[in-house]
Amino acid sequence: LAAVTLWRAARQEARAEAAFPPSGQFLTIDGTRVHYLEKGQGPALVLLHGASGNLRDMSFSLIDRLAQRYRVIAFDRPGLGYTDVIADMSLSGQASLLSKAARQLGADTPLLVGQSYGGSVAKAWALDHPAAALVTLGSPSLPWSSDLPTLYKVNTHPILAPLAIPALAAWVPESYVQNAIAEVFEPQGEPAGYAAHIGAPLTLRRVSLRANARQRADLLADITALEPRWDELTLPIEMIHGAADTTVGLMIHSDPLSKRLPNTNLTALPGIGHMPHHVAQDAVVDAIDRAAQRAGLR
Repeated sequence: LAAVTLWRAARQEARAEAAFPPSGQFLTIDGTRVHYLEKGQGPALVLLHGASGNLRDMSFSLIDRLAQRYRVIAFDRPGLGYTDVIADMSLSGQASLLSKAARQLGADTPLLVGQSYGGSVAKAWALDHPAAALVTLGSPSLPWSSDLPTLYKVNTHPILAPLAIPALAAWVPESYVQNAIAEVFEPQGEPAGYAAHIGAPLTLRRVSLRANARQRADLLADITALEPRWDELTLPIEMIHGAADTTVGLMIHSDPLSKRLPNTNLTALPGIGHMPHHVAQDAVVDAIDRAAQRAGLR
């Protein structure tokens, strides 16, 4: 069974990479290969995707819309998509790698846009590296009390993870993937064609399952460590958060932090869930434009 599982996991990974090859280009930062997609001209704008995803989440429709007036750079975060795993997978470690990548591309002081976990990386980036403005979309910001989901406990357990991760890579059915996509969009439905574009099977590769679980398991500790420093964020900030978001609660995260930071404008979207960049894209683009204008980029 172990041999068949490992064989099937490798086959599934090869199929995922054949079906969803790199859509952008690569650069190397301190020996780490970073995958990015770049489109458009104008002020530099960096897009950072959430957990269990890759830059295809941003390239479904948002990149093309923003590329009409920005130079948009979307990154795969470490261990996800086609960017290598790094030793320091904390929010600050990811921010350090990707800020170096942006500077290598000539985007020295970009406007940062991050969704969910990517918004937390964007905040860490803005703390220690140059940024013109910050836009967060349903992003974790402050410590919370709920427990870590069982899946991430198993996938980071020193004994269980080496058994569970290959089994997941080999045997997770397509219906599980479809249900996971549907859940993250609730209470809205996913846009037509999204599931075919996003490349969810890439997240079921063993390397990405490990990386994603490690990042998610460490997120609370990372947020707790950085939270005292959020007051250092004096750049223009726009927060977009769905009032019906059950993945990252508005009243736990964006609402209290926006009241704490006077340079922040919060837009709460009634009835909207965790994916406003797809289901309320006009509001997201408006917030990005406001941030650019506040930063003097437009």
